[in-house]
Amino acid sequence: MVMAPSSKADEKAAVDAAAWMFNVVTSVGIIIVNKALMATYGFSFATTLTGLHFAMTTLMTLVLRWLGYVQPSHLPFPELLKFVIFANFSIVGMNVSLMWNSVGFYQIAKLSMIPVSCLLEVVLDKIRYSRDTKLSIVVVLLGVGVCTVTDVSVNAKGFIAAFIAVWSTSLQQYYVHFLQRKYQLSSFNLLGHTAPAQASSLLLVGPFLDYWLTNKRVYAYDYNTTSLIFIILSCTIAVGTNLSQFICIGRFTAVSFQVLGHMKTILVLILGFFFFGKEGLNLHVVLGMVIAVVGMIWYGNASSKPGGKERRSHSLPTARQQKHSGLSESGELDGKV
Repeated sequence: MVMAPSSKADEKAAVDAAAWMFNVVTSVGIIIVNKALMATYGFSFATTLTGLHFAMTTLMTLVLRWLGYVQPSHLPFPELLKFVIFANFSIVGMNVSLMWNSVGFYQIAKLSMIPVSCLLEVVLDKIRYSRDTKLSIVVVLLGVGVCTVTDVSVNAKGFIAAFIAVWSTSLQQYYVHFLQRKYQLSSFNLLGHTAPAQASSLLLVGPFLDYWLTNKRVYAYDYNTTSLIFIILSCTIAVGTNLSQFICIGRFTAVSFQVLGHMKTILVLILGFFFFGKEGLNLHVVLGMVIAVVGMIWYGNASSKPGGKERRSHSLPTARQQKHSGLSESGELDGKV
């Protein structure tokens, strides 16, 4: 029995919404846990903690493979190496950028990831955006900027750190979608290849980088039962965060993931005001939230319309398409936004 197009569209929309909610819940959850871990318990070793996150993710992929839920797959070593370089420079760059820049400039740098991701898709994937899609992205950037950008001061080394962070993060997110499409990898498969490499490299470099950033040694931290519980909780939630990021970018694209990602910024602001009081809540913050949400709704409508966001050529063969045409599969993959 062939499923009706409307039923398939409804099913895809439901799965997309579930994937996105999974990402929102885990992302907001890990922000809250990490804030408590770093602010309350003084565990300020962000890079080492990220290495532990990927170590836990590696354990999850090994268990799933042992249980038979993840099938063996192949990812060429040069591709893996490029991904790990982009991903690790993204993590390190963001941590250094936050330390060297004002909060305002750090937020501007994060906002600039959307134009950079758009540029990568236009140049590398031959994506074409409609006028409405472009304008909706501008509205999102404007709204989030009004909400979050306050003091803005720039210095040379901070600018370089932010530049590296923005480009490496954009390349890493582009590459998630690229590798899943080219090598027909599921989110679990891709994590199974990348998580062990990231865990080992970050746990090797992390303690030295954290000492440079904080002048504290991770080995000298006063570990106790409560702080260990928060570290384990952070690592557990991070498994969901890492997996949901790969699922979302695989189902959408890096640009759509960035646009929708700013909804998490708005949610964190709202939850912060709700739980920690209304300090900092004023008219321009509320206005910024409203503008950002309008822009996100507009982006969703504009990019889903015919011509809103489309690939001009099917120039990227997949591993399976080299054996047979796979035209229907290619068309389905290229239709993702």
